[in-house]
Amino acid sequence: MVDLATTYMGLELKNPLVASASPLSEKVDTVRQLEEAGASAIVMYSLFEEEIINESLELDHYLDYGTDAFAEALTYLPESGRYRLGTEAYLNHVSELKKAVDIPIIGSLNGVSKGRWIEFAQKIQEAGADALELNIYYLPTDPDLGASELEDTYVDLIRNVREGIDVPLAVKLSPFFTSVPNIAKRIAEVGANGLVLFNRFYQPDFDLETLSVVPNLVLSNSSELRMPLRWIAMLYGRVNIDLALTSGVHAFEDVLKGMMAGASVTMMASTLLQHGIDRITEILNGLESWMEEREYTSISQMKGSMSQQAVMDPAVFERVNYMKELNSFKLLP
Repeated sequence: MVDLATTYMGLELKNPLVASASPLSEKVDTVRQLEEAGASAIVMYSLFEEEIINESLELDHYLDYGTDAFAEALTYLPESGRYRLGTEAYLNHVSELKKAVDIPIIGSLNGVSKGRWIEFAQKIQEAGADALELNIYYLPTDPDLGASELEDTYVDLIRNVREGIDVPLAVKLSPFFTSVPNIAKRIAEVGANGLVLFNRFYQPDFDLETLSVVPNLVLSNSSELRMPLRWIAMLYGRVNIDLALTSGVHAFEDVLKGMMAGASVTMMASTLLQHGIDRITEILNGLESWMEEREYTSISQMKGSMSQQAVMDPAVFERVNYMKELNSFKLLP
């Protein structure tokens, strides 16, 4: 019998399969089903900054446009009265989930500025959440706003939230940074316990019939695993922080790759929305069978075994491999 247990931000988990933020966490019964299927922890859908600032939905246009473009979103910001819950109801839901299941519940805050984040981070902790995931997203449109200034804002916000709560804190990032290793290091230095790579942003599309800008929701697929897999493999052992892989986790092979790269957990939502909650059980069965056939005894045995510092040719993760791949491509005659 293989040992699938792992540790993420100090949380002892029975396996590395975590249900990431999605509509599946909106109902207590569904979360119970996730636990029964084998999920080791649940990240709740996000409480958006816009909900905290203004529950009447009288939002500035630039906050309204595109802010809801996250993995757990099914549309852009809804019209008045269509928010899933509210701030107080969100906190009550955290408490209800904690009473309903035995696995860790991770709260999620999503936004761009300090606002009342620290206050609500504390309230989510008081409601019983085992940890908090801070989902920061700001789309810079000002040409005068430099990368260093924006990154300083991120780091200051993380520091302030970290100082305001006692539970473990994870930060969910996009891949759009000049230096992912540097921002990862800075985030770890201000006290974050986990780094979730990467957030998926749904880009708007143009409707040529109505000449309007429309949201375009496309669920992930396994090919999207490559970007977070590469960066986790390069960060593992170099930055003092637990790593979580999200985006593109659809099969047990994806989980194995994440563990070998150095992730502590793999997070999934799209495959559960596409195939149902029982997909978790299928992935766990595949994971156990693969490990037994190859005589792996535990997840910890394989963790980081394919990271950049562990492989014989570390350059495969870097630019030299990019050049090799381009030169190896041959046109058909």
